[in-house]
Amino acid sequence: MNLAEIETFLTIVNTRSITRTADLLFLSQPTVSHRLTSLENELGFPLVIRNKGHKQVELTTKGTDFIAIAERWMSLWKETMELKRNQETLLLTIGCTDSLNIAVFTPLYDSLLGENSGLDLNIQSSHHSAELYGLLSEHSIDIGFVYHKLHYKNIITEKLFEERLYLIQSVPPAVPSARIHTDELDPSLELFLSWDDNYQIWHDRWLSTMSRPHISADTITLLDKLWKKPGNWMIAPVSVILEFARFRPLYISELKNQPPNRVCYKIKHRYPKTTSKRAVEFFENALEEYMKIPLKEFPLGKVWENTD
Repeated sequence: MNLAEIETFLTIVNTRSITRTADLLFLSQPTVSHRLTSLENELGFPLVIRNKGHKQVELTTKGTDFIAIAERWMSLWKETMELKRNQETLLLTIGCTDSLNIAVFTPLYDSLLGENSGLDLNIQSSHHSAELYGLLSEHSIDIGFVYHKLHYKNIITEKLFEERLYLIQSVPPAVPSARIHTDELDPSLELFLSWDDNYQIWHDRWLSTMSRPHISADTITLLDKLWKKPGNWMIAPVSVILEFARFRPLYISELKNQPPNRVCYKIKHRYPKTTSKRAVEFFENALEEYMKIPLKEFPLGKVWENTD
C-alpha cells in the first residue's frame, strides 16, 4: 500500500469514475485500474463493484468502510512530510470569524509576520462557530476563535474576552443622544450583522418585529462598503466600532435596552498535531501579551473618529 494507490482510491471515491480519475491524476485508465487492483490485492478484499456497462463506479461495503482509513493514511503522510521540511519555519492554521480577524487580530498577525518569528500563518475565515469546532476536531485548523462554547470531545475551550455593544450612527445622527432606546430608531435604516446567538435573540425581541433591516450582511467589510445613506445606524461591539471609526466619523451612544455582551472563546485541540504543537505554543504566548494591550476609549454622545 503506497501513496499513489491511496490517492487513486480517494480520487475514485470523489469522482465515481475511472475515466475522470485518470484525467485528474494525468494517468491512463489502465494505470488507474492497475493501482486499484494492486491496492485490493494487498488488502485482500475488493473495494469497488465491477459491472460492465456501468459508467459510475460503485463501492463495496468494505470499500465504503475503507474511505475513513484511507483519509487517515493520507493525513498521516502529509504530517510526515511536514516533519521532513525545514523545521526552522513553523506553520499555524487559524480558524476565525471575519469580524474577529479584521477588527481584533489583524495587528497581532501583522506583528508576528513582521518580526522574523519564523512563523507562517494560514488564516481561514468562517461565519459559524460550529464549523470551526468541526474543523478543529478534524485537525484542519490548529487553533480557533469562536463566539459559542460548545462541547466537543478533545477540544479545550477558554474564554478570551468579552466586549460591550453600542449604537453607532452616521454623522449627523438622526437621534443625537448619549443614551438611546431602540424604539427611537428607524429600523428601515439599520445595517445588521448577527454577532452571535444571544444578540440575535435580543435583536428579534426589540427590533425584528418592527421591520427588517435595510441591509443584512455576514462580513463587516461588506457592511462598511454599503454604509452610504444618511441616517444609517448599526449596533456593534467595541472592536468593530474602533475599526469602522478608522474610515468614517461616527456618533456613538449607549443603549437603554442594552444587548448582551459578545464573548470570544479560544479553542484548541487537546492533542495537537506534532507538526503544529510548537507553532500553537508560540502563538499562544504572543496572544497572551497582545490581549494585555488596553483598547482605546471613545466618547458617548459625540462625533468621534479613530485617527490612529
